[in-house]
Amino acid sequence: MIQRPRDPRPFKRAILKLSGEALRGADSKDNISPEIVNRIAGEIRDVVAAGLQLGIVVGGGNFWRGASASARGMDRATADYVGMLATVMNALALESALEHHGVSCVVQSAIEMQNVAETFIRRRAVRQLDEGKVVIFAAGTGNPFFSTDTTAALRASEMGADVILKATQVDGVYDSDPRKNPDAKRYETITFHECISKRLSVMDSTAFSLCMDNHIPIIIFELAPSGNLAHALRGLPIGTLVHGGE
Repeated sequence: MIQRPRDPRPFKRAILKLSGEALRGADSKDNISPEIVNRIAGEIRDVVAAGLQLGIVVGGGNFWRGASASARGMDRATADYVGMLATVMNALALESALEHHGVSCVVQSAIEMQNVAETFIRRRAVRQLDEGKVVIFAAGTGNPFFSTDTTAALRASEMGADVILKATQVDGVYDSDPRKNPDAKRYETITFHECISKRLSVMDSTAFSLCMDNHIPIIIFELAPSGNLAHALRGLPIGTLVHGGE
């Protein structure tokens, strides 16, 4: 088995990608579970206090999926804009929970909405990260036809992040769907090129290309177990590391 091409150590700057579904929880009837958001905020607090610079990209799938609405007849661009607004709701909920835990944070939106969030400006976001603030990036890229995975890859590139940490409902990358195949093999590490050749669903193709071109590794891990997020943020071995093979 390939060994991880790094020693476990804290990252200086990371981008955390949270899906909207992660904020709802499997058994919750609410679109946003205050208990789950509070747990996430608590784990972030302790790691940020230790010096990690953290940006967060949050999805909106707990409220809306643009591609799904488009498939049912809605104009795709309009459907995607609705999805962007859903990510702002999630970002504000996360901001509130982080502030409750004493974490200095700010929401930057790719769509201007001055009453609820700052407008995304790259240099301002970099400065805020340097100041120790958690920056939550909302409204995707501000353009239709791009996923929040692509937003995470783009913001990681713009912020000069060391890594993208993608929290999912499974504990890593498998050679087949572990929910359908009990014999599916999980990878501890895998290269970008292996993911392409094996056609593994790590991120969409645009996001994946950005990560490859800018040499940004991706760690895929399961969010649900308590402590997993803090473990990932500290740079300790967890989930699957996707890297360039250098």
